[in-house]
Amino acid sequence: MKSRWILSISVFLSTAILLSFIQLKVENPLLILERFLTGGGWIEIVFISFYGGIVAWFMYDASKSAKWRQTTWIIFSIIFFSQLILGLFASEKFLMTGKLHLPIPMMMISGPIYRGQFSMMAILFLSTILLSGPAWCSHFCYFGALDGWSAGHSKKRKTLGKIWHLKLPMLVIIVATAILLRAFKVAAFPSTLIAIAFGLIGLFIMFFYSAHRGKMAHCLVWCPIGTLVSGLKFVSPFRLKIADSCTSCMKCTSYCKYDALKKEDILQRKPGLTCTLCGDCVTSCHAGSLQYKFLKLSPAASRNLYLGITITLHAMTMVLAKI
Repeated sequence: MKSRWILSISVFLSTAILLSFIQLKVENPLLILERFLTGGGWIEIVFISFYGGIVAWFMYDASKSAKWRQTTWIIFSIIFFSQLILGLFASEKFLMTGKLHLPIPMMMISGPIYRGQFSMMAILFLSTILLSGPAWCSHFCYFGALDGWSAGHSKKRKTLGKIWHLKLPMLVIIVATAILLRAFKVAAFPSTLIAIAFGLIGLFIMFFYSAHRGKMAHCLVWCPIGTLVSGLKFVSPFRLKIADSCTSCMKCTSYCKYDALKKEDILQRKPGLTCTLCGDCVTSCHAGSLQYKFLKLSPAASRNLYLGITITLHAMTMVLAKI
């Protein structure tokens, strides 16, 4: 119980301190309430800090962590798209800069290349990679929440098979397309149409293929951000390990939506490249062989540290992420 209180209070304080620094130092308000009411940002900070503490309290219980992760992820997505809708039809203050950008994750890669300038969303993305590894694809991405929800409707988990071959080529195609559009000075309108088509195909994959396979096919193969996360996540020292106590019963394979616990992964005692440290599989192991690892810390301490950092980032990104 003591560790649970420490985790919850730590998330509350870290969220409050970091957002307070942003509130004080950033000249153009990033917090929505501050844009409408002077001092309103402080109210928002208190509210979101309590939210983070509550989420940490419930996710401490590994048996309930998967349910709370998916629920809070969906809430994150709802808030993100609600701000976008309000920005379109109510006030530009709900948008990041007052300028509209497409709410498609791949735009975090192609957008800066096409425009020749970095974006706030790209900065948030890279920050999460440094601090919590692959958590973007299991806690923060507004599109990923929809893919996770869709994949969760299937009671069976079927491996993605040969579709894996598209993973790296999709990233290369997106980067190359953005470079060519910029090089040939293609106007914004046709470039936007290409991005919209990409997003619509992604939604089709989510609601049909992901739902059928029980795997997050959009995030794992179609979305270039997912591919980027798989490659960059190793800058973070957080890992999920399969201990020697594993009996190879394969029960955990039915809990992974990220196709990171295939039979060959279990036999090699190492989760696949697409593991996002979501932790949904941890309590499925009767031998307790699926464990978080961070340097020399114990599995329990490693998990608590990961949850503390990730939930803090989740709470902060919820109020900072805007189009």
